[in-house]
Amino acid sequence: MPRSPSDPAASIAESRHDFGEHGGVNMSIEASATFTVMDPETMGRVFAGELGPDLDYFVYSRHFNPTVMNLSRQIAAMEGTEAAYCTTSGMSAISSVIFQLCCGGGHVVASQAVYGGTHALLAHFLPRVAGIRTTFVDVSDLDKVKEAIVEGETALLYFESVSNPALTVADIPKLAKIAHDKGVKVVVNNTFAPMILSPGNLGADVVVHSVSKYISGGGDILAGAVCGSADLVNSMMDLQQGALMLLGPTMNPKVAFELAERIPHLALRMKEHSARAMAYATRMKSAGLKVIYPGLEDHPQHHLLKSMANKGYGYGGVVCLDMETEEKAYKLMSELQNGTRFGLIAVSLGYYETLMSCSGSSTSTEMRDEEKARAGISPGLVRLSVGCNGTLEQRWSQFERALARIQE
Repeated sequence: MPRSPSDPAASIAESRHDFGEHGGVNMSIEASATFTVMDPETMGRVFAGELGPDLDYFVYSRHFNPTVMNLSRQIAAMEGTEAAYCTTSGMSAISSVIFQLCCGGGHVVASQAVYGGTHALLAHFLPRVAGIRTTFVDVSDLDKVKEAIVEGETALLYFESVSNPALTVADIPKLAKIAHDKGVKVVVNNTFAPMILSPGNLGADVVVHSVSKYISGGGDILAGAVCGSADLVNSMMDLQQGALMLLGPTMNPKVAFELAERIPHLALRMKEHSARAMAYATRMKSAGLKVIYPGLEDHPQHHLLKSMANKGYGYGGVVCLDMETEEKAYKLMSELQNGTRFGLIAVSLGYYETLMSCSGSSTSTEMRDEEKARAGISPGLVRLSVGCNGTLEQRWSQFERALARIQE
């Protein structure tokens, strides 16, 4: 069961990591691929499932690794779930959960507004290789969600807490109730809103992350996470039946150590990303630009996000500008990177520099034009992952100069 709501930063602090082997303030890295046992019969008991990491019995790092488990405990504390486990990428976390929950094929109901890679996985790859089919719906239309769920066939409802890239906010409690009333599991991707939203406390059964983004913050690591009940995590690591154990996307302990060093600073970073995004969105709107940001009162789900959010973390660090055409989007991004050095033209998000991409011709190219339109992705939609380095006024001055140049 999810823990009672609390400040995610306080929950992370309560899950303090182990000391290092020799008393160091940082925990030691357990870099072993395999682990020894004192008695030969012990190994048989581990493989039979009688002994496990909860009793400090380890067998192989693809199964459980102490350093990866430490990071997993921190992420579970952040999300308010019983357990978590970390993977090599966000996509491996998503695909492993779907494989685990959709045993022997099955049906998924998913938001039509999801990351392009997730859309391709659900729309093309899984039907071809695993017989898992997906119905895409507008999750803001609760009646359509109800209609799409087929009792006895639908295994899970998948959506993003804040959609990539159009920033549509999902009503997690209402969607969870609809799904649970029909015996369907709820999987929420919370990549855009760590600390800001706690889907596990709002009704989600599983929370997934691309840890590569905000949780990492350095643009240098690929990683993912699956958060949920201890039963779910243990089933995914089961030696004979677990999707994570058998597919093998478990995290390298050296990567887990690096990420564990960044988690304590995540609250500060998210607050700064959100504060700057709010300031930029407000000023961009005043400058006459078409701005999409859930912190603005004219955003369709502003009050919904405000009602669900953990207080003090703002509305997220991603702002979208609809420049209408690809040509205008490219012109703005070129000036922002090459002219005034406001940011960098690159995919991904959560980096300390501002990253810019035209979603329709980059991270959402897996979708057909009509699918992009339904997801709110115009040809000129520029996704800005607002950075937190430099001063706010310095960066805003760079943006203003770039805007003036393209408007001349």
